[in-house]
Amino acid sequence: MTKIATREAYGKALAKLGEENKDIVVLDADLSKSTQTAFFAKEFPERFFDIGVAEQNLMGTAAGLAAAGKIPFASSFAMFATGRAFEQIRNSIAYPSLNVKIAATHAGISVGEDGASHQSIEDIAIMRVVPNMTVLVPADATETVQAVRAAVKINGPVYIRLGRLALPVLFNDSYEFEVGKANTIREGSDVTVIACGLMVGPAIEAADKLAGENIKVRVINMGTVKPIDREAIVKAATETGAIVTAEEHNIIGGLGSAVAEVLAQTVPVVQEMVGIKDTFGESGSPAQLLEKYGLTAMDVAAAVKRVIERKPR
Repeated sequence: MTKIATREAYGKALAKLGEENKDIVVLDADLSKSTQTAFFAKEFPERFFDIGVAEQNLMGTAAGLAAAGKIPFASSFAMFATGRAFEQIRNSIAYPSLNVKIAATHAGISVGEDGASHQSIEDIAIMRVVPNMTVLVPADATETVQAVRAAVKINGPVYIRLGRLALPVLFNDSYEFEVGKANTIREGSDVTVIACGLMVGPAIEAADKLAGENIKVRVINMGTVKPIDREAIVKAATETGAIVTAEEHNIIGGLGSAVAEVLAQTVPVVQEMVGIKDTFGESGSPAQLLEKYGLTAMDVAAAVKRVIERKPR
């Protein structure tokens, strides 16, 4: 299966969009080769700005360009884009609802050997709580390209969560991404797995494995965490009676919390959360870390069995 990092898909999509829309400008924090904005910088050097290792200035400058009518994409590692520059994102971008797209790469523990200091496991929670912010978490290269294009059409701040690791390409050219709408990948009646980003692949793998055990698993790709597709969640809860969420993020504040909020307000059903259990990561290969922190298809399958046991008889 072809594997492409979402950051690579982002960089190439951005360069293509630069040809189509002259208002697009790109800013980076001295990480253009890593964030893949180097593709844009090569094609449009006059519209590329390396702000240096200064994420606060990165976001403030992006806000100014947006106020002047441009469509800025601001990129850095997720840990620093959302952590170091939170005040500027909140007060200079989101509060006036400026048209800034924050495309942050190297999210989650799959950053690997860089260790806990660089492994952003809080960014979805941080961005989800900010008013006016749209939060997109694409699952593969195909969805990333469409999410970047969709972000340009939104007149307001958008956070796009991207990864370092090359991921399997799950969707073909017929796939259609729509902001605020979930995508049902597998149908099932026993339980629903709602996943985002890197965890969509393991969710599909777990569903295929469990089908051999006569467990019918519905798999939903929640490419937009905010605004979340409440209708899809309610439908899944009503029809399957049990929910598992899967994310490469702290289980506090991320996709699992967002889904739980909807369930508590509408159709309370049993839920299990697959994610990082409120702990920091460590240095290691991506495969080692995903296994140690319970982010594999086997972990999703185990959560499915646990939640089925908890379903009312």
